[in-house]
Amino acid sequence: MIPQFEKLSGEEAELLLEAPALISVMASCSDRNINKRQKADAIKLAHIKTFTAIPVLQPYYREVEKDFANRFDRIAEKYFPFDEKKRNELKEVISKVQVVIGKLDLSFGSALSKSFERYAGHVKRATHTIYQDFAFPIYLFGLTDI
Repeated sequence: MIPQFEKLSGEEAELLLEAPALISVMASCSDRNINKRQKADAIKLAHIKTFTAIPVLQPYYREVEKDFANRFDRIAEKYFPFDEKKRNELKEVISKVQVVIGKLDLSFGSALSKSFERYAGHVKRATHTIYQDFAFPIYLFGLTDI
């Protein structure tokens, strides 16, 4: 168990362990499907985070990594087909993550929140290429959206 989770209920601790998978599913779902490259990148990043996260977050990411792929698949299946209704449901669950983070020690919670922001950005950029910026430097609905 992660020491910083001692004050949380079992449900709250599980929600935080699911958070990277929740964020990954949200970042990789588009056109009612999961982008396979973004999914693969999310799984790889969850593994890398185990070693590269700041020391206080490493035990958390080690725990997340243990079941990340299964959590990702389970969450993706639950919110499929990624229509507006399902995406809004997923957003609601993700917003609960911030509420639970607010119950954590301030320094750990802040580090975790910042880590999630960077993680989401990385997963979103998994299919972004230089060519997109060069050929389409302006926003194009559907091409640059998640």
